[in-house]
Amino acid sequence: MNNKTKQKLYEIIYEADTKAGKAFDIVLLILILLSVLVVIVESVSSIRTDFSIELKILEWVITLLFTLEYFVRIWIIRKPIKYIVSFYGIVDLLAIIPTFLALFIAGTQSLIIIRAIRLLRVFRILKITRYTKEGKILLQALIASRVKISVFLFSVLTIILIIGTVMYMVEGEPNGFDNIPKSIYWAVVTLTTVGYGDITPQTPLGQLISGFVMVLGYAIIAVPTGIVSVEISNEVRRAKRERVCPKCQFADHDEDANFCKKCGNEI
Repeated sequence: MNNKTKQKLYEIIYEADTKAGKAFDIVLLILILLSVLVVIVESVSSIRTDFSIELKILEWVITLLFTLEYFVRIWIIRKPIKYIVSFYGIVDLLAIIPTFLALFIAGTQSLIIIRAIRLLRVFRILKITRYTKEGKILLQALIASRVKISVFLFSVLTIILIIGTVMYMVEGEPNGFDNIPKSIYWAVVTLTTVGYGDITPQTPLGQLISGFVMVLGYAIIAVPTGIVSVEISNEVRRAKRERVCPKCQFADHDEDANFCKKCGNEI
C-alpha cells in the first residue's frame, strides 16, 4: 500500500471529522461494549455452559478485530513507539493480550489463573475514553491534579493512623478494638462515612471522637472534588484556547483534529 492509502486510513482511524471516521468510532464503541458484555455474561455458569462455543467464537472475532486495529494504528502512525507506550496504546494492547495468553496456560491447576487473565478483558471499556472529548478532558484533569491528590491522600492516611491509634487507647480490647490495625480499619470506615457497624465505640469519649470523625469525613470528601473540578475547568479553557482556527476563529474542533472543519486551514 502507498502513502495515499496510509493517509486515508489515518484520517479514518485518528480523525473524527469525516463520516468514515465517525462511523469507525461508532463501530469500535459497539465492539468494546459487546466485548465487555461477553465477559460479564461468561461469568454466569448456566450461560457459559449452554453457549460456550458461541461465546468463544464471538470473543475470538472481537479479539482479532482489535488486534487488526492495534497493528494498523502502529503501521499508519508516524511515530509508532510514541503510540505503543502511550496510555491508549497500552490499553489497546491489554484489550487483546488476555485472550492470547489463555492459549499458553494449560492444566487443571491453571484454570483459575486463566479465568483471572481473561477477566482483564473488561479493561477494554477504557478504550471508550479515546472517543469522547469529555473523557479526555477528565483524564487530563486527573493527571494535572495528581500531585495535589497525592498530598491530600497522604494527609488523610496520617489522620487515619492517628485516629486509629487514639481509639485503640481509648476503647481497647474489651470494646472490640483489639489492636491498632483493627482500630485503623474502624477509622477508615468511619471517616469515609461507610459505617459498617461491626466495631462501635462504647465509652463516652470514644463516641465523642467517633462523632468528630464522622463530621470530618464529610469535609474531607469535598476536598478532592474541588481539586478535580478546578483542573477540569482549566482543561476546558485550555482545550478551547488551543483548538481555535487562526484563520476563521472557529473553535468547535475535535481534540485530535489537524485541520479546521469549517475552512480546512491547518490548526
